[in-house]
Amino acid sequence: FPCPVKQQPQCRLAACATKSNTMNSKPILSIEWISSGQGHLRLLDQTTLPTTISYVDCHQVETVWEAIRALRVRGAPAIGIAAAYGIVVGLGSGIEANRDKTVRRLEEVKDYLASSRPTAVNLFWALDRMKAKWVSLSPELTPSQVREELLAEAVRIHDEDRAMCHSIGRHGAELLRSARGVLTHCNTGGLATSEYGTALSVFFTAQDQGNLLHVYVDETRPLLQGARLTAWELMQRNIPATLICDSMAAQVMREGRVQAVVVGADRIAANGDAANKIGTYGLAILAKHHSIPFYVAAPSNTFDLSIENGSAITIEQRDSKEVTEAFGKRTAPEGVDVYNPAFDVTPAELISGIITERGVIRPVNREAVLALLKH
Repeated sequence: FPCPVKQQPQCRLAACATKSNTMNSKPILSIEWISSGQGHLRLLDQTTLPTTISYVDCHQVETVWEAIRALRVRGAPAIGIAAAYGIVVGLGSGIEANRDKTVRRLEEVKDYLASSRPTAVNLFWALDRMKAKWVSLSPELTPSQVREELLAEAVRIHDEDRAMCHSIGRHGAELLRSARGVLTHCNTGGLATSEYGTALSVFFTAQDQGNLLHVYVDETRPLLQGARLTAWELMQRNIPATLICDSMAAQVMREGRVQAVVVGADRIAANGDAANKIGTYGLAILAKHHSIPFYVAAPSNTFDLSIENGSAITIEQRDSKEVTEAFGKRTAPEGVDVYNPAFDVTPAELISGIITERGVIRPVNREAVLALLKH
């Protein structure tokens, strides 16, 4: 593979200039397998939202890697799904007839995709699941049959995530029956998953049940996933939404505008410590001070039981230009030192409950986590 840093492949974009305030009756898919011809992965390019809906057609694994790294596809579940399909893309049609060579190619593709992002555990979970699948296959299968089996496994991962998102929504909506206003951070909707999302699934499901919440949306600095993506998704659903700067959350809570905070997660340790987009930890502290319940919504495959607590979670450090030259405009002096962690870790003691597809974990501690995940 080419060096993933020095030689990033160019993406083939299929763009249509759809304005952000256009309400769509048909859901916009963030991830889709296009079955025509050999088949390829199509990703909604989230870097062009909310002004333009563009797609990345991934015919080579390098394009999948770049899409994950550049946040064209983002959100822990969506990254995992894209990586699963990326294995199929990487195997390609010109695979070797020799089984050993095919397996070596699969290992290369798996390791390559694993290097795209370090924090989201769903990426590694999906890649490990795809490896377990190819290891289990009969040596009598032809390479094309191996590819068909791996594609079927990727589709299963995709479908399972859709079911998990809806289940998370049902469990979470129960917690918000008395709430009028809620606050969320970053983007956790259909763009970040297969369909309904995690934290946003709670709001979407509440709407389906007749409880129309008013959602306060953090911009989410420095890449504005809240402003660009979450606000857009809520508007698509006609859910009342108010966009705020991250630094306004304390005032919004003080004024009594929100009765709950619901966020997603990219990795959760065995004790319930949760890594999410930078700024989440601060929100949890603010919620604790104002006696507002703070919930994390995430599927069971976001838990990493191999790590005892959040101190072992790798925090991705991203390019300083995301802070100094966000969206192509310089906003800081040349040469200024920049610290740009993409995530922070919220301690379990600040989390009121973790909403999963299996139910709600509360209190949040190691015993409760293991009890729910291992039953």
